Amino acid sequence: MIANKKFYYRPVDSEMERASNSYLMSLVAAIAGLPLPIFNLLATFFFYLGNRKSTAFVKWHCTQALLSQLGLFFFNSAGFWWTIGIIFMDDTPTNYYFAYMFTLLLFNLAEFISTLILASRTRKGIHAELFFFADITNLICKTNESTK
Repeated sequence: MIANKKFYYRPVDSEMERASNSYLMSLVAAIAGLPLPIFNLLATFFFYLGNRKSTAFVKWHCTQALLSQLGLFFFNSAGFWWTIGIIFMDDTPTNYYFAYMFTLLLFNLAEFISTLILASRTRKGIHAELFFFADITNLICKTNESTK
């Protein structure tokens, strides 16, 4: 799920810390507002806004963290509103609901573990990439290939 690429450029300590924190923002927000999936996305988005003019290393990792949260947001929102419908609108939980919620639990667990790994590796100055989101991040950031 996570690929490694080392930067030829060695980021300074403050850059590694900010890049690492971009991943941890979603975890802090998840603890604060667990039932609402928007909090993870908003925390990561505001951290991205604060660091979008930073160095290429920090900007790249803030963008990847934001994209991964955005991807998960849609799945979590569907599960959240489906659950709200079951609780407040007398919908009945079906096998599809339970299968979706189990799959959602697996996705969120994988994202949680990936976030911890990414934060740890990035804090050490290692350029770690998430499958699928790294390619999109490369298209958005358009970093100079000589810095990778």
